[in-house]
Amino acid sequence: MVMQNKFTKEKQVKKGEELHWDSQQWKSHLCLMQDELMFIDRLLNSYIFEPNTPNLFERLRDYQSRLGKAKAYRQDVVKMIARHERDLGGMMECTDTNFDMTYYQKHKKIKAEAVNCIETFQNLKTEVFNYAGGILKQRKPH
Repeated sequence: MVMQNKFTKEKQVKKGEELHWDSQQWKSHLCLMQDELMFIDRLLNSYIFEPNTPNLFERLRDYQSRLGKAKAYRQDVVKMIARHERDLGGMMECTDTNFDMTYYQKHKKIKAEAVNCIETFQNLKTEVFNYAGGILKQRKPH
């Protein structure tokens, strides 16, 4: 019986380490996303676009608005992950399968949120870069 508990405990620790690794990966992507958000924010608020571009002001405002939403969404997901990681310690100590399943369901939901947040931002980033690439001021050679 003691060996059974030890095996179960080791198994819980291994599961916990795998879940922790997932969380670390999400946090890494979200950290990179933070840097990219800052860059795009600076880009959109700079004066490097051709001023006579049709609908420039409206397009930049739309991107800025969507960027603000992406920042807020990212922050919410970061908070979810932090709470989730705090709960991970309890999951590793517990051998209750009900708690285990609840934790895994929560883990899957947070993973879905993290993936959605990152993918939504990647789509916005691609859209901004494609648009900006076509309307940047061209420096004339001296």
